[in-house]
Amino acid sequence: MNEYTSTSLMTIGAIAALSFVIGCFFLRFWRVTRDRFFLLFGLSFWIEAVNRLLQGAVPAWREDTPAYYLVRLLAYGLILYAIIDKNRRRD
Repeated sequence: MNEYTSTSLMTIGAIAALSFVIGCFFLRFWRVTRDRFFLLFGLSFWIEAVNRLLQGAVPAWREDTPAYYLVRLLAYGLILYAIIDKNRRRD
């Protein structure tokens, strides 16, 4: 069974759901502008949503496992890349 309490699981679920919604928000801006900055931000939030979903659903997917932080590193790396790319490109 999962080691999280029902309150913890509800919080993890809320973070996952809101991360998905924020990803959809950025996708909407990407569809209008076709600026990959918004696409990369949306992908980053969707990765975070899947990460949180796995955290709540899979007992072995805990915060103390390296894979958990590698996924977060990927998500935050995408955000960092989007910011650097936006500031370096000439449109």
